[in-house]
Amino acid sequence: MKLKDLYQLAIKTGIEKDPRPREDVQRVLDEAQKSWEECKPAQKDFFDLDSLENPYADTRILAGDPDREVRRVLAGIDIDVGEVLLAERLADKGKPVDLLLSHHPAGRALAQLYKVMPLQQDFMAAYGIPINLAEGVLADRIQEVRRGLLPKNHNRVVDAARLLDYMLMCVHTPADNCVASYLQAFLDREQPKTVGEIVEALLTIAEYKEAAKLGVGPQPLDPGGEKLRAGKIVVEMTGGTGGSPEMFAQWAKAGVGTLVCMHLSEKNRKAAKENHIRIVIAGHIASDSLGLNLFLDQLAAAGIDIIPCSGLLRVERNGETN
Repeated sequence: MKLKDLYQLAIKTGIEKDPRPREDVQRVLDEAQKSWEECKPAQKDFFDLDSLENPYADTRILAGDPDREVRRVLAGIDIDVGEVLLAERLADKGKPVDLLLSHHPAGRALAQLYKVMPLQQDFMAAYGIPINLAEGVLADRIQEVRRGLLPKNHNRVVDAARLLDYMLMCVHTPADNCVASYLQAFLDREQPKTVGEIVEALLTIAEYKEAAKLGVGPQPLDPGGEKLRAGKIVVEMTGGTGGSPEMFAQWAKAGVGTLVCMHLSEKNRKAAKENHIRIVIAGHIASDSLGLNLFLDQLAAAGIDIIPCSGLLRVERNGETN
């Protein structure tokens, strides 16, 4: 498979598993097209042309010729300079790697991470929260994330990959869409009644079972919460990064009893408690692994060799997607 085809597959998978209505995804692409058409000539050199076909600003080819063939992938939750050097050692041992595939973004994809956060607004609206409120509670948080990304050394690993002639790509929101849709369908089928039953159900999934063996399995946010009744369960695991504390009041008004998250900041924990929203922490790396695995299975089916690294708990599902 060529790198460009692998990239297109990531975009296609992300759109298929996007929790938003399809028209909301198309609106993102339409807005990018309008921005391009209205772009002044002096600004066209800086425009992200990928945004015309890819609604996920945190998913990009970062290094390498898109027409190069991919036969073996070193895939991890994070790809940093250490993983680039690891690929060199693998080559020395007779396992040359073509593509370094990261879940978490780097380079331009990291700089633009905040641009995928409006997905959270549409996601909230799909559960009955008025869009004006969803936009209002997330607006400041999106700008906080944008400012926080500005000082990062975005291109560090990109430079390392280029120097050693490796292809480098990141697949962030499409993989998060995969895990969010997979777990929502799973919990809708299982219908757990308590927080403890949610945890028990998650522990039947291989990635969470492996994480539990490492001491970081799924758990209630607050100890002793297992017997609390779950109410309406929503899996909240996509949209770039954590949202605003203000959103928990809106989730409560929408009738949500429990949010299943990868992780939660302390200020969001306090906001959830104040609004009586139960939280199940499924686990960051285990959840990222599940989402990335659902994408990687498609590469494996195409005959591409996958070498997991950097925390990826690799599990193959033989075509199971939900």
